[in-house]
Amino acid sequence: MKFRTCVDARPSLSFSRWREKVPTAGAGAPANSGAGPEGERQGWRESGGRKLLLHFRHFRHPWRSDEGGTTEDDLPRPAKFAAIFGLIVGIATAQFACAEEPLTAIVVQDSTPLRAAAKDSAQQQAVLWQGDALEVRGRRLDYVQVYDHRRERAGFVRAAQVRVLSLQPENSPELLAVVRFLRDTSGAEALGIGYAAAYLKAAPANAIGAEAFDALGTMADRLARRASTSRNKANDALIAAHLEVVAGYGVNIRSFEHDGRMQLCYDGDAFRRVLALKSTDDEKARAALALTRQECIDPAITPLERVSLDEWRADVLDRAPRANLPEYLKNRLRMRSAAVWSSIAFERTRHGASAQDAANLAVQELAAINKADLTDDDLAAYNDAAMRVGASRWGAEPERTTVPSGLAIVTHPGQPGETCIQLLDRKRDLAHPLLQRCTYGTVWANSARTNPYGTALALAVQPLESWREMWVFHLTGDGWRVDVVPPGGDAPDNPSLNPGYIEFAGWVPGGKKMLAAREVRSAGKFTRSFEVLDLDTLAVQKRVDSPQALSLFYRWQDPAWKGQTVSLR
Repeated sequence: MKFRTCVDARPSLSFSRWREKVPTAGAGAPANSGAGPEGERQGWRESGGRKLLLHFRHFRHPWRSDEGGTTEDDLPRPAKFAAIFGLIVGIATAQFACAEEPLTAIVVQDSTPLRAAAKDSAQQQAVLWQGDALEVRGRRLDYVQVYDHRRERAGFVRAAQVRVLSLQPENSPELLAVVRFLRDTSGAEALGIGYAAAYLKAAPANAIGAEAFDALGTMADRLARRASTSRNKANDALIAAHLEVVAGYGVNIRSFEHDGRMQLCYDGDAFRRVLALKSTDDEKARAALALTRQECIDPAITPLERVSLDEWRADVLDRAPRANLPEYLKNRLRMRSAAVWSSIAFERTRHGASAQDAANLAVQELAAINKADLTDDDLAAYNDAAMRVGASRWGAEPERTTVPSGLAIVTHPGQPGETCIQLLDRKRDLAHPLLQRCTYGTVWANSARTNPYGTALALAVQPLESWREMWVFHLTGDGWRVDVVPPGGDAPDNPSLNPGYIEFAGWVPGGKKMLAAREVRSAGKFTRSFEVLDLDTLAVQKRVDSPQALSLFYRWQDPAWKGQTVSLR
């Protein structure tokens, strides 16, 4: 431990009270104190306008007299020892009062043993991990004597396995330099967060900017991603230990269950501080992207809470300046905004409000993405954003105001939360529909498309924010029936991570076939296909990756679909 010599410092509290009682020459000195020789003889000496006490041997003791009474040499030996001991204790107290803050050691190697003595054969008290902060209490040989406040254990660690830090303000630039180095080092997140915490403690408050919080949030977010995507069980213990280390610094990592697996997410406290402080455009963009991650939305959130959350996410993204950002970062903001606004369009429709503005914003953000500047890591996010926009894209189209002649559908409210669909033709009215079906999903009535023969109608129905189905009303030998064609095998438990849609793409002459386009992510795999369906069974007869690869599809695709779909991006 380092100490400073307190040359100009005031004495400790007891000494201060004692000196305050020393009167000045002209302010309440005892009547018999007097200046000059008589005053000196009685224990007072004038110096610089003050009368200071001399050494304690000059004090007048009750047993000392000028008439030859007991002298200092006649003091009992125990009294002398007591006076000397008191003087030593006072000096030590003053020295400790001036001591620097105890040094801190950061563990830099995983599986570092904390031993009971300064030798390898000593008992192991605990296992330390990179990023652990320890209080330094001394040195012995090539070991550092430390105390671990998190585990409440004292012991010794090898000096080569820790870095001893001084948390004085003048050392804060060095700590920040290490944080910059570790910020983008995968696997060193716990160590980087430990250094970031040390910097935040050492730096003066007025010197702390957004950079340290940006680095802290980036490392915490990356650690949560590593924990969520790790498939190597050998690393589970290491990641769990690092999560415990950062939790000791107050970094909150939340966990959710998504499709039978755990999703870990950083709560974003550091990124919120970045947005609140004066920061660069890049820092604000990274903070906005981290705070609006789709996979970090709690699946147990209520619909009303989800509406408020999506409105907040859209506001955070809108506040991120884009003018001076690199193109790849602009693309990421556009993709995230497109996904968020498509969710808002769906939610507004569910509440009976107009979704046209939100859906148009989603389509515009998707269209503004520069595909030439998409990184390899962004391709999956780009496809997911497109599927979410595709699921809600009918919200951007004008609502139908009149019921067309011939085969058509009419919607009306059913039970609370339900929408009922009635199939009509020229011979049937609302009281006697050809078919009626009710659903809790969102029915996009303006998507209805009838074949030229009046024997089939395709309709878009969206039960979930990023999952849209195609309902096909068609005439069979047993009468009218409706079949539901989902984007994938079944609707996922969490559509936020597995979006998809299927949509009508055209009628094939003859009344026996129809065209459809499908995009879906299932089990982490993205699939886009253009298909020919049998109208009776709705089975897929042909499937290709591009419309140009199938002459039947290329020839009979619907012009309106071709101008509106996002599947041809």
